[in-house]
Formats: sequence, structure tokens, C-alpha cells
Amino acid sequence: MSKQDGSSRQVTTGPVDDSATPILHVDMDAFFVSVELLSRPDLRGKPVLVGGTAGRGVVSAASYEARRFGVNSAMPMSVALQRCPNAIVLRGDYRKYSEYSKRVMAIFGDFTPLVEPLSIDEAFLDVSGARRVHGTPAEIAWTIRERVRAETGLTCSIGVAATKYVAKVASSRAKPDGMLVVPAADTLAFLHPLPVSALWGVGKVTEESLVRLGLRTVGDVAVMPPDALERAVGPALAARLTRLANGVDARDVSVHRAEKSVGHETTFGHDLTDPDEIRRALLGLAGNVASRLRKAGLVGRTVVLKLRYGDFRTVTRSRTLGEPTDVARRIYEEAAAALDELVGNGERVRLIGVRAEHLRPGGGATLWDPDEEWRDAERTIDQVVAKFGRGAVKPAALVGRDGSGAVAGARFRRPLDDDDETGAGGEAAATAGRKGLSRRPRRG
Repeated sequence: MSKQDGSSRQVTTGPVDDSATPILHVDMDAFFVSVELLSRPDLRGKPVLVGGTAGRGVVSAASYEARRFGVNSAMPMSVALQRCPNAIVLRGDYRKYSEYSKRVMAIFGDFTPLVEPLSIDEAFLDVSGARRVHGTPAEIAWTIRERVRAETGLTCSIGVAATKYVAKVASSRAKPDGMLVVPAADTLAFLHPLPVSALWGVGKVTEESLVRLGLRTVGDVAVMPPDALERAVGPALAARLTRLANGVDARDVSVHRAEKSVGHETTFGHDLTDPDEIRRALLGLAGNVASRLRKAGLVGRTVVLKLRYGDFRTVTRSRTLGEPTDVARRIYEEAAAALDELVGNGERVRLIGVRAEHLRPGGGATLWDPDEEWRDAERTIDQVVAKFGRGAVKPAALVGRDGSGAVAGARFRRPLDDDDETGAGGEAAATAGRKGLSRRPRRG
């Protein structure tokens, strides 16, 4: 079963002490699917997926009925359909999702100016200054849920807590369509029984490291000697996990969004017609975007491809990820899938660009991270580049090139792991070119 299938739902049903819980985390329920069901009410109660079906298509969103079969967002669609053969697959419409997102965010803004959007379908709110006008934090959360339902037809889940981290965990426990208030005095009692995967920054690999130490719950981490934890996960992550496990999170709700997008583009010295050459340029651009995201501590949920043809026609295509990323491999694959829809039959390409949008701070907790191994590899490359300069390490496909994609050639293949049932290939920034050369990326 999916970890977010609603089977462990926990909600507040009666009076509760919310006097010291001014932080709300609002998360729309299966947002893309829910928006689609507004025009397809006949599909309610059925397993529904939103995403691409061809080649390397992935699940952008899954209904809770589909999640009970073990389907998650960002999962390869081929795997999802193996687990849930009766699922109904719908193609996404990002413009429609964006419009509903604006409507929802406007509702949040009616209660407080302190709204920090994390992505298209979730946000933190600080309602400290709204009590006199709108009531207690729990009352505000309840009213927001009712307004979202009445004005959009959608449902959301809200966590109410003393800190951002606890509020986010609470909203995930309240799904779907619920509200969970964690009184400040009950913070540790709420956190400590949860699995270590509930800690911000703990992905699959880190979780395995912690479990090997006998740390299975948040409470186990809270009482772990710091030096032992540092040996397992490093000093920076150990310090953060210890703070979170003890309910400490000093981050404020911030309305300042320094960067709205990170992008790179290149104009070729001559128009390109070979899809392999164009794809090679895409690989270099994706690597540059990912590197900048990691340097800024950001991740992006939308990948935008920009293409200018030889006759100066310019088109863009965007693809929204199930989970935000700072991984070149993921950015490249999404951009390449969009490219396959736009280039063919010898069309001449003058310019190509890649951009990551809907940015948010990196390091947030995720229940399923398909790119964790590649992220670790690319961060290692960052360290080498910082020491020896750009060009010291690059994908083998770009060795000896100027990054413009002037030569057709190799593809990188990700090593298979237990979660990669498809063995899907794909180009990515690779460690010193040691990943094997493989097949052309599939469409989707």
C-alpha cells in the first residue's frame, strides 16, 4: 500500500488546545486528480491516475483508490499499471491546475498575508495575527477547508502546529480531507511514535542507515547519542534530525520568493536537425540547471522546455513532476520527453532552453524519492567541481564537447534497484562517466 493512501488517517474531532499553534500547512488532496474529477464525476471512487502513458511516462498524481494498490506520484506509469491494472489514466492539463491553484491561494490570502506557497498545491500559513478577526488557528483551518470546498469543489487537508515541520507532518496524517491539530505540549508525543521516514531529509538510503542502527521511530532518533548519529549520516544531517526529532524547527513562514525559476538556454552556431545532437545539448543544459538549483538549495516541480526553430517560431512545453527535484537526470528526462513531441522530420532547431519553475527550498521530506541515488552522485560531482573547477567531471556523453550537442552518441543508464521494476534508462549527469552507455531515451 502507498504510505499516503489514507489508511493511517488521524484527525481532530473535538475541542483541542490550539493556543500555541499558529502555523498551518494546507495540502490539496490528490490535486491533479481532484481537478480532473470536477469534469469527470463518473470517475469518483475509482482508481484514477494523471500522467503520461507512453514510454517513460510517470504518475503525476494518483487518487486514493489507486494509492491503495501501492501507486505513488513520480512512479513510472508502467509500474503503476502493473500494480493497479484497472486504473483509469488521464492526461494532465497544467493550465487548469494553475488556475485552481491561484483560486486556492487567494482564499489563503483572505485569512493572512503570511502565506508561503511550497508548490502548486500546498502552502504554509502563519495565522498569529488573524485570531482577533478570524478566530483560533483550528477555527481558521476549519473555515479554510469549508471555503475551498464551497468555492472550488476540491478538498484539502490541514495540519495545525507550533512549527512548520510538525504542521506538515500533521497534514499528511490528516489526509484525505481532514484536519489535525497538534497542541504544542503534545508535540513530542505526536512525533516520537512515527517512523524515521517522517523526518525531513530522510529518504530511502538514509532510512536504511538509521534502521541498521536500530533507529525505527522518530523517538529513537531523539535519544540517539549525537556522535553515533553523526557517524551514520554525517554531522549536518545528524544535527538537523536531532532537532526535528525533538520538535525543534525555528523556520518562520516566509512570503519572500527570491527566485521564481532557474534556467539555461543556448543558441546554436548553425541550425541543428539531428535529434541526437539536440538531445545532447539538452543534457548539458539540464546539468547546468540542476547544479544551480543545488547551489541555491532549491528544488523545482515544473520543467519547461523552450525551443526555437530555424524560422524563429518559438514554443514552450512544461511538465510537472510528482515530486520537486534538483537532479539533472530527472530534469533531462522530462525535457527530453517534451522534446520528442516537438522535433521530427528534419525540422531545424536554432535555440533550446531548459527551465525549472515552481521552486521551493530543498531538503523537504518525501515519502518516495525515485532520484535519491542520482542526487547523491550529482552532489559528489558538485564537490569535485568546487575543488577542481567546471569541466573536471561531466557526463561521458559530453566529454570533449562544448556542451552544444554537436555530436550524436551515448546514453547513460541508471543501475537497477529494487524499486525500479522497469529498468528504465535515461540520460543524466553521471559520476566521472563511469555509468554504462545505453539506449536512446524512450518517448513519454
